[in-house]
Amino acid sequence: MKFDVFCEIQRAFPWGDGQDEASLFRETIAQAKAAEAAGFETWWQVEHHGAPQFIYSSAPEIILTAIAMATERLRIGHAGVLAPFNINSPLRVAERGATLDVLSGGRFELGLAKSGGKEWETFGVNPETARDQVRDAMHMIPRMWTEAEFSWDSPDYKVPPREVVPKPVQQPHPRLWQTCGSPESFFMAGEMGVGALGTTLLSPVAFLGQMLCEHYRGMTACTSPAGKFVNREKGCFTFVHLAESRDKAIANGASWSALWYVNAAPVVFKVPRSVWYDMIKAGLHPNAARDTAALQALDPNETQIKDDDPEVVRVLKRMAVGETISNEEAQEVLEVLDCVVIGDPDHCVGKIKGYEAIGADRMMCMMQYGSIPPEAVLRSLDLAGRHLRPAFAGAAAERVA
Repeated sequence: MKFDVFCEIQRAFPWGDGQDEASLFRETIAQAKAAEAAGFETWWQVEHHGAPQFIYSSAPEIILTAIAMATERLRIGHAGVLAPFNINSPLRVAERGATLDVLSGGRFELGLAKSGGKEWETFGVNPETARDQVRDAMHMIPRMWTEAEFSWDSPDYKVPPREVVPKPVQQPHPRLWQTCGSPESFFMAGEMGVGALGTTLLSPVAFLGQMLCEHYRGMTACTSPAGKFVNREKGCFTFVHLAESRDKAIANGASWSALWYVNAAPVVFKVPRSVWYDMIKAGLHPNAARDTAALQALDPNETQIKDDDPEVVRVLKRMAVGETISNEEAQEVLEVLDCVVIGDPDHCVGKIKGYEAIGADRMMCMMQYGSIPPEAVLRSLDLAGRHLRPAFAGAAAERVA
């Protein structure tokens, strides 16, 4: 199993003394350097827009370039480019990605995402065509990277014969991935022959395992890969925070920050919190609700606690209405979930074994989130490098053999 870092450039609260947007970017680059020193494989940067209460990664190619210039070995992953054409033209994605691959010396990884909600409104995306545009972009971009001259003619995207430059350093081209949140998207990634990047967001590891099976099922149906080669790997994103002890993890506010994240995310995707709560209660991934027709049938009341709500949903609802949730209570409610990896090194190794059991090839560790102090993030990266990676190095070597 390989260990990566997933970053959104996040701050839970308004700026404090000595803090501003520039300091947040400096912290992110320092964390990328620490990730390389700790032996992490890839730094994944996400893309979102217009959500200052949640994320500052609106220009990920630029921050990834800065990280590439500040590191030597760490691979640089964009997970993912928001692929609907109104947000990112495939031609521009190919140009920016190839440039980043050149500047990083061949360390670039490309992931595409469908996005939704607020961002579709911002850029005028048609929900009916978004998934098809992700598919088309995935097939276009490797052609742009490998063909001397490229052209495309479809109802919603036309490119006359053009030479697309630069070309990437990696041959035949960088690895391709799709960010997935539903059974349909995992299957689609497999059918296109690209890697799948999934997340839990408090849903059980077993649910994510079912989604990985959909990716495998798609792979068996893959007859015409989008790229020049098939990427069978599966990455799993989750909250990860290591500290010297459970008490120290609590003091760092890692579990509280994870709960804050889950309550803040619906703002980005413009999905009622009640939808997320109901999906979590059902043991499903919240993002999957965006691909269902059942949204309007769900209870519009975002915060009313119901008799059958599990404890984590009760705490999320209490937090949403402004009730104070202590760091200790947050830890107690999250550490029983098999998807969240927060605590001392031995505890975290045990949690990661669950992801190994479902066939995850990569752990995408979200380290910077919520209100975790920057110095605690650096310490977590160091501890993960010294404890998590060695604990799973043997299993990875056996799979390669």
